[in-house]
Amino acid sequence: MKIITWNCNMVFRKKAEYIFAHNPDILVIPECENQEKLKFAEKLKVPTDIIWYGKNQHKGIGIFSFNNYKLKLLDCHNPEFKNILPISVTNGKTNFILFAIWANNPEDKDGAYITQIWKALSYYDNLITESKTILIGDFNSNTIWDKPRREGNHSTVVAKLEEKKIFSTYHKFYNQTQGKEEHPTLFMYRHKDKPYHIDYCFASVDFIENLKSVEIGKYEDWHLHSDHKPLIVEFDNK
Repeated sequence: MKIITWNCNMVFRKKAEYIFAHNPDILVIPECENQEKLKFAEKLKVPTDIIWYGKNQHKGIGIFSFNNYKLKLLDCHNPEFKNILPISVTNGKTNFILFAIWANNPEDKDGAYITQIWKALSYYDNLITESKTILIGDFNSNTIWDKPRREGNHSTVVAKLEEKKIFSTYHKFYNQTQGKEEHPTLFMYRHKDKPYHIDYCFASVDFIENLKSVEIGKYEDWHLHSDHKPLIVEFDNK
């Protein structure tokens, strides 16, 4: 199974061909326009399922599946956490819970980014388990921005997930330390001299044991399309 997240920096309909070319099974696209505005070129593969969520028709989060993977937004979704969506994924032989994430909610007085995820981890505690769980998307966060007095900073989110044997696929695959990543996923304002790692795929240990590859796109290939690069994760036998 190949799962990809890419913050497309809006107007996804004009950029979809570049990410579709990587043949994802599951695709999570922050800053995506809604279905009514999505008109893909005829040559592109038609998704099996699409879920879109957001208040701004031009800029929400889109989740796309291919190759007969089915998506369903769970009834327990709490709109207070806005773009953190619990989704069931099935394809006949595989089923798991996917949390599609775009940590961006200016309406939350406690914090728009990592605090949203911290709260969601508590709210969905029973759904986030040691198996069949993936959290993926734009977390807008990194350990380098930790505020020590804030309970829900990036490091505490990572630790809370690790308690449930859920780990960052990138950090496992490349043997990296949080906050010292060698491969950025964002170039702020598309400037190559402003690199940050803020996009993640966390997976339960059963997925980690079958982790095949993790790839982050190259600046030269993606900076004309977005300030983010895609995070591409592939698992064996899933």
